[in-house]
Amino acid sequence: MTIQNKWPKIFPPLTAEQQRISDDFMAHWHVVLPSRYSIIDEFNHRYPVQHAPANFDRTLEIGAGLGEHLKYEVLTPEQRKNYFCLDVRENMVEVIHQAFPDVRAIVHDCQEPLTMFEDGYFDRALAVHVLEHLPNLPAAIREIYRLIDKQKGVFSVVIPCEGGLAYGLARRISAQRIFEKRYNQSYKWFISREHINLAAEILEELKPYFEIKNRTLFPFPFIPIQTLNLVIGLTLTPRPIPIMPVDQKGI
Repeated sequence: MTIQNKWPKIFPPLTAEQQRISDDFMAHWHVVLPSRYSIIDEFNHRYPVQHAPANFDRTLEIGAGLGEHLKYEVLTPEQRKNYFCLDVRENMVEVIHQAFPDVRAIVHDCQEPLTMFEDGYFDRALAVHVLEHLPNLPAAIREIYRLIDKQKGVFSVVIPCEGGLAYGLARRISAQRIFEKRYNQSYKWFISREHINLAAEILEELKPYFEIKNRTLFPFPFIPIQTLNLVIGLTLTPRPIPIMPVDQKGI
């Protein structure tokens, strides 16, 4: 039986103006979110810090944006020197360079191999509101799995409850309203290319490579229903050997 592979997800190219708006809004939203919606932003960034492994040395943060998460980290000088921030947008990486000169900021697509690092180089990896954006999500997960230490590594993930009722309502009165006012055009083309992976899809792709050690929903952690929550925090440890999906075994 042949199973159709949906990865990578393919989209028509952006126009030059759409790319400009996309880059501008992503940078703008990274400023707006902590200033106007601090309660959710606090969870986004405090969750990985609270679930960090003991005595970690090297950290890889993918989709680091403007470096907002670094404001929550309590790092030794050696840990800061070995903290690597990745983002695909040059304008955002430049901000990290200026604001946090003691960490290493790199322009790189996390869906592509990080050939400068050997297997198991990192004992900590972070993805705060990143995995929902990736057209080739499996490739990014496989590369993080390769890079993380199989004995003591921890992968901290925060994702939106994309597709849920509460998240959809919250977005309409926040990001959508701000986008349409700022650019005087529909938000649909932008978000349809940004939040392209549902929470269930992300969990499905993580499962073969990582085990969930902690799962916390926000703002109602005692109501484990995604549609009534906004965000999910996950603490994951790498499996010693990946559990390959049936279609990848050739069955």
